Amino acid sequence: MLASSSLIQAASDCAAACDFCASSCLREMDAESVRECIRLDVDCADLCRLVATLAARDSRFVTRLASELAEMCDACATECRKHDKSHYQQCALACHRCATACRVIAGAA
Repeated sequence: MLASSSLIQAASDCAAACDFCASSCLREMDAESVRECIRLDVDCADLCRLVATLAARDSRFVTRLASELAEMCDACATECRKHDKSHYQQCALACHRCATACRVIAGAA
């Protein structure tokens, strides 16, 4: 259960960071230039919330979805690292932490 609680926290933190990043991107002068970042942020936040919920329920599907979320978090972090503002860097860090927690759960299966 300790690994699950770590995943729940990491995924919840990641969802919040992705939501904040996406909303911050939309307020930028040239939001069009960060379209891919916004898309990844929104997708990642949605999957983070789902995985956190499934982990809280101890669903038998959490390991499979955690593996997918790790991939999505990696993609989101890679995109966010391309930009300089702090909200991008904070999002990249949260995505990295979530991907790590996901791999712990996926590897334990």
